[in-house]
Amino acid sequence: MAYTALYRKWRPKVFDDVKGQGPIMTTLKNQVRSGRIGHAYLFCGSRGTGKTTAARILARAINCEDPRDGEPCGVCASCRAIEAGSSMNVFEIDAASNNGVDNVREILEEMKYPPATGRYRVYIIDEVHMFSTPAFNALLKSLEEPPEYVVFILATTEPHKLPATILSRCQQYDFHRIGTDVIFERLRLVCGEEGFDVEDRALKYVARKADGGFRDALSLLDQVTAAAGSETITFDRALELLGAVDTEIFSRFLRLILQRDVPGLLLLTEQISMSGKDLSQFTQDLVWYLRDVLLRQAAPEMRELLEVSDDDLARLSEDAAAVGTDMLMRLIRQYSALHETMRQTVSKRAVFEVGVIRSAMPEAEQDLTAVNERLAALEQKLAGGVIPLAAANGPAAYGAAQRPQGGGQDMPEPDGRIPLPQEAPWPDWPEDVPAPKPDPGIRAELPGKAAVQKPAPERRQAAGTDFPDLVQLVPRLDGSVRPYFKGSAGSPGPDGSYTVTFADEDSMDMATVYGAKTALAGLLKEACGRDVAVNFRANKGGGRAEDAGDDIRSIFHFEITETLS
Repeated sequence: MAYTALYRKWRPKVFDDVKGQGPIMTTLKNQVRSGRIGHAYLFCGSRGTGKTTAARILARAINCEDPRDGEPCGVCASCRAIEAGSSMNVFEIDAASNNGVDNVREILEEMKYPPATGRYRVYIIDEVHMFSTPAFNALLKSLEEPPEYVVFILATTEPHKLPATILSRCQQYDFHRIGTDVIFERLRLVCGEEGFDVEDRALKYVARKADGGFRDALSLLDQVTAAAGSETITFDRALELLGAVDTEIFSRFLRLILQRDVPGLLLLTEQISMSGKDLSQFTQDLVWYLRDVLLRQAAPEMRELLEVSDDDLARLSEDAAAVGTDMLMRLIRQYSALHETMRQTVSKRAVFEVGVIRSAMPEAEQDLTAVNERLAALEQKLAGGVIPLAAANGPAAYGAAQRPQGGGQDMPEPDGRIPLPQEAPWPDWPEDVPAPKPDPGIRAELPGKAAVQKPAPERRQAAGTDFPDLVQLVPRLDGSVRPYFKGSAGSPGPDGSYTVTFADEDSMDMATVYGAKTALAGLLKEACGRDVAVNFRANKGGGRAEDAGDDIRSIFHFEITETLS
């Protein structure tokens, strides 16, 4: 006899065997028990959650000659015929391949004739969202008022694609993803009945990899047991057979990203690829690991959210303490998008390597999270009193800029970095000589770049107060808030206050959330010797706030484009 796949052999025969969908099964049993059978049902949910199985059980139950507490007996002629697929009262239609209006017309033609035996003619239409618009229109009237002996059971994974006119004519039941614990217990039952020797840890991995679908879980178990033969299936053996990797590899991968070790990441990618692992599957599993790290970081007290061993939990805790939340979210977004891209490309290895390099080099990204990471890295380097040579446009340019007038040369540190020069004291200006006024047309030269128009900083007078320019204040703010001042300008008010005009409302709102108003007030009090009221407003014109906004853009152009490139 031909081998029967596990998901077919272990398909539930009664409502009580459909695990994970208790409320729906209870409702259907009550309808059968009371005889209040609906004329149209719509079963929605992801793959492998029991939609088609429930439809077949319902078809048997309403045609059963001797139903028992709402369940089909399984022994009468009607139950045996429907189970064998030979019944003339139950029709299963695949809408993916029979989605035209002619196929619906055939159904309507058959509906005219009542069943020769049994009570109901049942039409199970799978993947009904694949019907064409004319097919839906042809079905509408019959779906609303079918003959009393006809029952429609529609099943779909994408209910949002169904017309509202179809949805309104059906009793809709949403089948949820099944919990990992429920799948694990079912797999243990199957292994006991089939005589498979599988470690619990391996079964838990299979249950988690099934992603809420019983059919997928049984298919994976079938694959593992067939490949392993009669030997005991350990966790490591299951990983090998399914082309997956241990969580320790994901932890190493994350640590290399944190260290920005691109050569190490590429070497690890080579090892994963040469060991026969599928990079697309590795990317999907990496996203799950990053998700676990994020949950461990955000809700450490909720242990039940993480279906991992104690050893893996300790590793997750270490990684959660080593990485920031913003960076975790950025990596999850990047690798989720990378997985989707890899599904649609032939050159998976090349696409994966490009994605790996981007994830380890925030300077290659333009989103706000990456910019904040680059600014934080710059602040950390500056706090140590040294910056790398790469911050300037090559060692020669940096050395020339820092070389003393006497012709000497700064000696580099052992790690290849050159110490920042000590700032020379500003000479006292003679009292009898007026100080020169700043030239508004002065140009500031950025290292390795063409000259950028940058007006000299000026101090603004208002109500007898000498205000520093916004260009002088922004670099002293926290690195997380500075990006929102791009394109902004500051101006004094006649009442002695200070107003900052932002390029847009979003920048103004974010700066407010990050406490920039309080920080600016503190800086102005320090400069002016009195309390200064700080006001924020947004530029309603949609363009630049003022010409002075160019100063802020110049600062960010230097800090982000030059120093961190």
